[in-house]
Amino acid sequence: MPQLPPDLLALFAAATLAGAVNAIAGGGSLITFPLLVWLGREPLLANATNTVSLAPGAVAALTGFRRELAGIGPWVALLSIPSILGGLLGGWLLLRTPAPLFDWLVPWLLAAGTALLALADPITRLVRRRAGGTADPGDGVPPHPRWVQAITYQFLVSVYGGYFGGGMGIMMLAGLAFLGFTAIHRMIALRNVYGMWINGVAAAYFILRGRVVWSDALVLTVGQVIGALLSARMARGLRPGVVRAMVIAIGVAMSASLFLRGR
Repeated sequence: MPQLPPDLLALFAAATLAGAVNAIAGGGSLITFPLLVWLGREPLLANATNTVSLAPGAVAALTGFRRELAGIGPWVALLSIPSILGGLLGGWLLLRTPAPLFDWLVPWLLAAGTALLALADPITRLVRRRAGGTADPGDGVPPHPRWVQAITYQFLVSVYGGYFGGGMGIMMLAGLAFLGFTAIHRMIALRNVYGMWINGVAAAYFILRGRVVWSDALVLTVGQVIGALLSARMARGLRPGVVRAMVIAIGVAMSASLFLRGR
């Protein structure tokens, strides 16, 4: 019976963990992307390939949170539009970045994504205070959406997501908290919907441009989907803060190693 090469086995294990992490706390790209780089993949292609694996994982993650989407159709519909447009623009910008410049940016982007993950709780508390102490409407959903702010913020986050995406989920959760959301599972469900669109359109663009390493993408996708499907059960037994701390430790180690490797 044929066996996967060691590097693909490592990618599968990392992708399974990343799929579960993405659905529970976000930050899975901080596991898979630097591993691709360490295995010798060219960073720009590694980023595009990693993005291709994320959209199916986001779809799978929705199966565990689909009930939380009931009654918030306007949020799903309206903010999906800037997610799609921003993700496409971010992907377009990535493929127009010179490879040497992106190679230099990689450890900085990874460090920025790790920092966003580390600051997730303080950011969420801050934006809730700045929201003026909005009363919980009962179902955790703001009754009077501020659409201009919401669309603008989501578009900018989506551009970043299509370009790199590390920490993108945390940025979306912080934005939803600022807009008045208090129900964390509804926020996670919306984040997964928007992430599906952002990664999906960027991935489609990368595929059309022939910038995907398919052997890596297939292994990563299978692992992401399995991890995301398992996450619904894991989410009930693990606190997001615990998962986040683990990913932060990995991100710090990977960022430091890539900075040192570039010297």
